[in-house]
Amino acid sequence: MKNFQRNYTILLLRSGLLLFIYFLCRLFFFIFNFSYFSGVDTLTILKTFFFGLRYDISGIAISNIIFISLHLLPFRFFYQKIYQKILKILFLLVNIPFILLGCIDIGLFRFTSKRSGMEIFSIMSFGDDFINTAPKMILDFWYLLLIFLVLVVLLIKKYPSLQIINSRYHIIKSKFYNSIVGRISVFLFFLVLTIISFRGGLQYKPLNIISASRYGNGNTIALVLNTPFTVIKTLGKQTIEEIHWMTNEEAQMINPVIKTPSITDHFSSKNVVLIILESFGKEYIGSQNSCKGYTPFLDSLIGSSLVFENAFANGKRSIEGIPAIVAGIPALMTDPFITSAYSSNSITTIPSLLKSKGYYSVFFHGGTNGTMGFDNFSKLAGFDRYFGRSEYNNDNDFDGSWGIYDEPFLQRTVEEISKMKSPFLATVFTLSSHHPYKIPDKYKKRFPEGTLPIHQSIGYTDYSLKRFFETASKMPWYSNTLFVITADHTALSEKPFYQSRVGQYSIPIIFYSPSDPMLHGKSKFATQHIDILPSVMDYLGFDHTYFAFGKSVFRNPGDGLAVSFIDETYQLIQDGYSFIMRNNEKNSLFHFATDSTLKNDLEGTDTIRERKMEMKLKSFIQNFNHAIVHNEMK
Repeated sequence: MKNFQRNYTILLLRSGLLLFIYFLCRLFFFIFNFSYFSGVDTLTILKTFFFGLRYDISGIAISNIIFISLHLLPFRFFYQKIYQKILKILFLLVNIPFILLGCIDIGLFRFTSKRSGMEIFSIMSFGDDFINTAPKMILDFWYLLLIFLVLVVLLIKKYPSLQIINSRYHIIKSKFYNSIVGRISVFLFFLVLTIISFRGGLQYKPLNIISASRYGNGNTIALVLNTPFTVIKTLGKQTIEEIHWMTNEEAQMINPVIKTPSITDHFSSKNVVLIILESFGKEYIGSQNSCKGYTPFLDSLIGSSLVFENAFANGKRSIEGIPAIVAGIPALMTDPFITSAYSSNSITTIPSLLKSKGYYSVFFHGGTNGTMGFDNFSKLAGFDRYFGRSEYNNDNDFDGSWGIYDEPFLQRTVEEISKMKSPFLATVFTLSSHHPYKIPDKYKKRFPEGTLPIHQSIGYTDYSLKRFFETASKMPWYSNTLFVITADHTALSEKPFYQSRVGQYSIPIIFYSPSDPMLHGKSKFATQHIDILPSVMDYLGFDHTYFAFGKSVFRNPGDGLAVSFIDETYQLIQDGYSFIMRNNEKNSLFHFATDSTLKNDLEGTDTIRERKMEMKLKSFIQNFNHAIVHNEMK
C-alpha cells in the first residue's frame, strides 16, 4: 500500500527534467540571438528567465496532460514494466517534436522577431519550399540540429525510472500519509496542482501569449515565452472577432476605408511596375543611414525619386508583405491572410482596380511555382498571369533552393514586360536575398561580404536591379512608367534600432518615374505597405470609389501612420512615436525619434497624444476586423 507515493515522486522528477530542458532551450535561444537582446540590462534578462518558468510549466502541463493524468491513477498496475514503457514512449512522442520546434525557432527568430505559432506548419506546407530549402537550412544552422540531438539524448538518458525511486528516495512512513484520507488528500493536491499548472496560475483567465507583456517589453517578450506554449495557444485560432470600441460610423470617420476621387482627378494611363525586394530592410541602404551600405544603385536611384524615410512594413514575412503591398491588407491577425480562413474573401487590389482601366497585369516571381501560395494569391488578386520558375523554363539559373537567381530572372522579366501592351501592371518580386543568400559563383568575390550573411546577397540583388533598369531604360514603355520600389519585410539586423519594435519593420518605399521630375524629394511622415495601393491610384488619378485600409501619400501626408501586430500586441507609429496596445494590459508610448531602442516608456506623461493614438489604432483594428469578418473589402 505504501508504493502509491512513488507515482507522484516520479511525476515530479520527470516534469523537472522537462523543465530543465525548456530552460536550456531558452538559454540557447538567448545565446544564439544575443545581438537582439544586447540592449537589455542583465536584471531584466534574469527576470525574463524567472518569469519564463511560468510559461514553461504551463506549456509542459498542457502538452503532457495525458502523461500527467496517467501518473495520478492510484492503481498497482502503475508499477508494472509494460505500463512504464508505455509512459516513456508517450513522453518521448509528445516532447521530442516540441523540442524540435523550440530548436527551429532559435534560428527562425532572426527572421520573424517572434515566437512561432501554428502558422509555421501552414507556411512549410506550400509546394516544395521545405524540401528545397531544408538541406541548406540544416547546413547553415547545423548547430541547431546538434543542440536538438543533445537535448533528445538528455531527455532519453535522464528519464527517471522506478529503479531510481527505489534506490535513491525514501518512502514516507506516516499513518496519515498512508491512510485512505491521506491518499485522497495527496491525490487532490496533485490534481489541483495540475489544473493550476495547466492554466498557468490562479488568475481569472488562463495564461496566454499576450500575458507575457507583463514581464517584458517588445524586445524581451519572446524570451519570456517558449515555442511549445505559443504553438499550443495558436492551435485552431483561425477566426477573429468583431470589436466594438466605438460605433462603426465613428471608426469610419477616424480612419475612412472608402476612398473617393477628387473632382479634379483625370486618369493617366501610365504603366505601373511594383518592385518588391526580398528582405531589403532599410538598415542595408547607405543613403538612408548616412553610411556606405550595400546598395550603390538603389542609393543613386533614391536621389531621383520620392522617398519615404519613415516607411514601415505591415508584417514580418513575405506571406504577409505581398497581400499588404498588392491588396492593402495589413497583417493584423495571427494567421497570414493567404493561409487564413478568410483567404477566399473578396478583396480590392491594384490589378483588379486597374483592370477596369484596360490594364493587363502579370506577377513575376522567380520562385518555384507554389511557393508561399503566391501563384494562387495572384489569381485571387486579379492578375492576368503568373510568371514563375516553371514559366522561366531554364533551370541552369536555378539557385538550388528557392528559384531563379535575380539577375537572369529580372532580365527575362524586362523581355516579358516588353511584350505586354500598354497600359500594364507588372509586379516583380525578387528572391536571391532570401536565406540561404546564394549568389552565382561568378559573383562570389564581387560584392562586399559585410558583417551579416545577407549583406553579399543584398549587393547582388542591388546589382541585378541596376541591370534591370539599364535594360528597361532602352525600352519604349520605360519613360511612361511609374516604378514603386519597396521590400516585403526586414531580415537580419545588427544595429540596435533595427532590432527594436519599430526598427524591425523599417523598410524603403520609393516612387520613381523617369518622365516626372516632380516625383522627387524626401518625406519624413510615416507611411506603410498598405498605403501603396491608394497612393498608386491617387497618382494615376483613378476616378472611381474603392475600398482601402491605407491612405494616399499624396493627400494629407501629415496624417501618415503605420500599424503592425506581433505577439498579440498592436503597434501604431506616427510622428516619431510608437504606441503599443495590449489587450487588457498596460499600454506603452515611446518617442523613438529620440529613444531609438524604446527604453523609456512615456505612458501617462502625454495623455492627449496617447489617447489620440489609442483611438486611431482602435478605429483601425475595428475597421479591419469588421471588413474581414463580413467580407467587406471590396
